[in-house]
Amino acid sequence: MINSRKAGLLLHISSLPSNYGIGTLGKEAFKLIDFLNAAGLKLWQILPLTPTGFGDSPYQSFASNALNYYFIDLEELQEEGLLSKNLCDALEFSTNDRVNYQLIYKNKTYCLREAFTKFSINSDEFKKFVKSQEFNDYAIFMTLKTKYNGKPWYEWPEEYKNYSLDLENKVKQENELEYYFWLFTQYEFKKQWDKLHQYAKSKDVEIIGDIPLYLSYDSVDVWKYSQYFDLDNNKRMINVAGCPPDAFSADGQLWGNPVYNWSNLKKDNYKWWLDRINNTLKYVDILRIDHFRAFDRFYAIPNGSQTARNGKWVDGPKLDLFKDILDYNIIAEDLGVIDDGVRQLMKDVGYPGMKILEFAFDDNPLNEHKPRNYTPNYVVYTGTHDNMPLWQYIEDLRPGEKQNFLFSLAQEAAKLDCRVKANDTCDIVWSIIELAFRSIANTVIIPIQDFLCEDGNSRMNLPSNVSGSNWSYRIKSSSLSPDLANKIKKLVIESNR
Repeated sequence: MINSRKAGLLLHISSLPSNYGIGTLGKEAFKLIDFLNAAGLKLWQILPLTPTGFGDSPYQSFASNALNYYFIDLEELQEEGLLSKNLCDALEFSTNDRVNYQLIYKNKTYCLREAFTKFSINSDEFKKFVKSQEFNDYAIFMTLKTKYNGKPWYEWPEEYKNYSLDLENKVKQENELEYYFWLFTQYEFKKQWDKLHQYAKSKDVEIIGDIPLYLSYDSVDVWKYSQYFDLDNNKRMINVAGCPPDAFSADGQLWGNPVYNWSNLKKDNYKWWLDRINNTLKYVDILRIDHFRAFDRFYAIPNGSQTARNGKWVDGPKLDLFKDILDYNIIAEDLGVIDDGVRQLMKDVGYPGMKILEFAFDDNPLNEHKPRNYTPNYVVYTGTHDNMPLWQYIEDLRPGEKQNFLFSLAQEAAKLDCRVKANDTCDIVWSIIELAFRSIANTVIIPIQDFLCEDGNSRMNLPSNVSGSNWSYRIKSSSLSPDLANKIKKLVIESNR
């Protein structure tokens, strides 16, 4: 990935079309791969595959190595004879063209439980899967979570608040079918994913996965591996994660996730973190690590704080964590508060960093997001899942800002022999996409919203804003048209990608 020129698309699985309220690993995912192949795109970037937690965010997961059963394709289960189409069709999964997570949680879980009643837990294949223990922790945790009506682990009875092998065996014995149900969700996801992943490989498409830095406090990882998190003797958080005050937020950002106890992780040679990276790479070809700057220094805020003002910067593991995996296909999300320490870490690991064209067009010639300042070892985006789609960003510029934006864009385009078209906002968006393709950066990833010139209603996430619209964006089947594929293919060829 690092040494060849490639381009790709950013589109999470949840955003794909489907008949049952959320994108899945079914036929529309295969159609997407066909579209990528037709467009000459070699990369498909997704968001984390882990189960969603608070605010339906894939970056607030309660299990670092589990797979999100929302993405299991119900039509495939129908074809296998595990599920009735009539049952699925009688249930409500969506009230509009967006993901309704409440309905998905209620009715998709119901469908999967129905499918499980027809599933044979005695098949050799499933027995082998169970024996692998790959998803054992998740199944134990979810069994207890179900037993206690979804309550967080710190509200469970005392005897269940602390993991032990004896407790694990007790849970399995007393709740055998429930334990197997949660393993069944992982088994079905993995089976469907492996088929999709193999198809992607057959079409010369690599999948870029994503790994969140932090986890939810109410997670199997904090419950079982509490020594690796900054907790007191009663397993209460001492410090939580966030960002310091800046020009955009006088109070900073208070995320609330537990931060890591890097001293204890180091004592075990970072095994938990390295296992997490290796486990994720079983499912994807390339891995983007979110909030990479925190491996140099992270911002820790005393638990109970009302704002992030009283936090402090604390040293992370730096190169020590990565010294044995420097040859891995990893993208480091090096956005945010960047200082000399982060720059040195990026130099030490050698992973490609990220550049965002939405941030590029100002009057600062040293702006690191301007294509003139790239080296090949970068992944350039028009925007990420956290950005306003480019069309809306441009539309929202005030007249003076837009004039400066277009002037700076023209300067960058001239250096790469591009011609800026500005008949309308969509023309400007495609001029910026062309600039990304023609840049020296080895890798280009474009969110589907920008290829489609969609407005602000298509925004995937507005950070620090827990709203019903976050993470709910979906495309229509007609969006991935042959005309769009041909338009992209022309850029791929012209930019030698």
